[in-house]
Order: sequence, then structure tokens, then C-alpha cells
Amino acid sequence: MKIAVIGSGAIGGLVAAYLKIKGQGVSVVALPDTVNKVRETGLKISGIRGDFSVAIDISEKLDFCPDLAIFATKTQDIESAVRRNHEFLQDSVILTTQNGLQAEKIVARFVPAENIISSIVMFGSTYLEPGKIVHNFEGSWIIGSAFGINNAKVIEVSSVLNQIFPVIVAEDIKGMKYLKVFVNANNCIPAILGTSMQEAFSDLEVSKISMAIWKEAFDIVSRSGIKLESLPDFPLERLTKLTSMPLEESAKIYSGIMLGLSKEPFYGSILQSIKRGKASEIDYINGEFVNLAKANNLGALLNEKLISLVHQVERTGKFFTKEELFKELMSLR
Repeated sequence: MKIAVIGSGAIGGLVAAYLKIKGQGVSVVALPDTVNKVRETGLKISGIRGDFSVAIDISEKLDFCPDLAIFATKTQDIESAVRRNHEFLQDSVILTTQNGLQAEKIVARFVPAENIISSIVMFGSTYLEPGKIVHNFEGSWIIGSAFGINNAKVIEVSSVLNQIFPVIVAEDIKGMKYLKVFVNANNCIPAILGTSMQEAFSDLEVSKISMAIWKEAFDIVSRSGIKLESLPDFPLERLTKLTSMPLEESAKIYSGIMLGLSKEPFYGSILQSIKRGKASEIDYINGEFVNLAKANNLGALLNEKLISLVHQVERTGKFFTKEELFKELMSLR
């Protein structure tokens, strides 16, 4: 199988490197600074599977028709990536990896819907500079047809990806993707503070904000009639249990989970983008709850406020202190 990984960040770079060392024919499409760096030094991987460097084909644009194109850009960059490589993608199977719920809809404007496979990444990695990725923690890779039932293409792709991560083929991937939005929704807080996930959530008061995000979002999703489906490493019961507890109790449990996340400092996807001077995917994560609330005449004051704070950090480059964050959120009471 000829594989192209479009995007060389935390997920794309890691996946490309692991596929390469398994003997797969894989090429990477990336931005110029990454192309130059990787051609010079290779992709450098560190973390829980050890440290190594792998030489890999890399370019700024596709020059062949891949059997499988793994899109690993941020959601806001998908359209431009598809347009740049459109002539080589019409017969390819497209695998999306993005957080949120919009990636497949964007891709479907350009390629046949039956060729699109959706996925949920449960492993974690960090990318802060071109060509260097830290693999923070293990996890499964969930895949399923984006539109319709699973077919032979899904099974074929699962067998390839299963060489590098445990793959789960899901019958209702949309319900699982909604639950994954909850998993990612708290990334906004370390992004506002400019800290690792572990540092941010070692503070119980900060962890209370996380649980308040979930409480508000769970109310929105429930009242909108959305059916959530358990993830392998995040059962639905965890969410329902924590959102039904007093904040004091749920914050302690959540803090303990996040402190054990990774030996290496783990920077969520939103903060990773900000540190690189890029727009984050906040509108496709917490923004999903806000949009759902508006569509159903519901309130999402906390998520709206946190989105605005992330955008303020993006504009100014200035992170908030914990005290400043608490003060901003006091206005919602």
C-alpha cells in the first residue's frame, strides 16, 4: 500500500515514523521548514518507545496517487491541504484524524464520501518544533466509515494501522467522536495558562474548572438528544459519574488521572499550536458544544468564555496566571 501522511505534527510525524520502521511505503507532505529539517536530520522520535531517527520521503506537495492518504493537519488546515493535493486524491482512501466533528464534512466537499474513513486517536504525542515528536502515552486507534457502513476499505486500512497501534473498528464512530470532544475539551485550560497538562491539573481549583466544562457540555449534549458511545480508554460511565459528583470530589479524581498521564510533560493540541504561533483548533472542540447549544436554544457560557480567552492568548501571545483566569471566570457567576 502506498501511503501519504499529510501533516507532520504530533500525530502525523509519529504515525509516519512508526509506519516507516514497519516497512510500509510511506511519504510525508509538510510545510517547507519541516521538509528541509527532516531531509537534513530525519524524523526524530522520543518517548515511551525509545529514541530514534528515521529517514523518510518528504515533500511540500503530493506527486503520486496514494492508496491511503492520512490527513493529520489541524481541522482549519484541511481544506487548503486538500486543494493543494486534489489532483492526486480522487481515487485515494482518505483517513481523517482530527479532533472534533467537522473534518469529514470538509473532505467530503472534494472527494467521494465513500472513500472517507473517520478515526479517533487515543494515543498522545507532542510536537513543538519541526521534525521532533515526543510520544507521551499509548492508546488505541479507532476507525469507522465516515458516511455509511464499514466496508472492505475500512478493514484493509485497519490491518495496516494495526501494525503500529491497536485498532478498533467502530460501528458508531460519530457517538464516540462526540465523547472524544469531552476528552479534548479541557485542553483549553493549559493553553490559557501556558503550562503542561500535568502542571495545570495538579491544582484542584483548576481541575474544578475542567469538571464545570464537562457539566455544562454534558447538559447541552443530553438536552440536544445526542447519543454518546464509550471509548476504549474512556468509558461513558466515567463522564456520567464525574459530572454527577460535587465539583470538589470530581476535581480530585480528575486531577489524579491527569497527573498520571505521562512521564514527560504533555502539552495539549491547543497549546502546541499556540506555542508554534499557529491558530488552534479550539473552535472545533469547545466550539462544538457552543454551536450545539445555539442550535437548541441552550446556554454555553463557560465554554464561550474559555474560547474567547484562548483566542486572546492567540492574538497577544500572553498567557494568563491562575489568578487572572479565576478572576475572568468569576464574571460568569
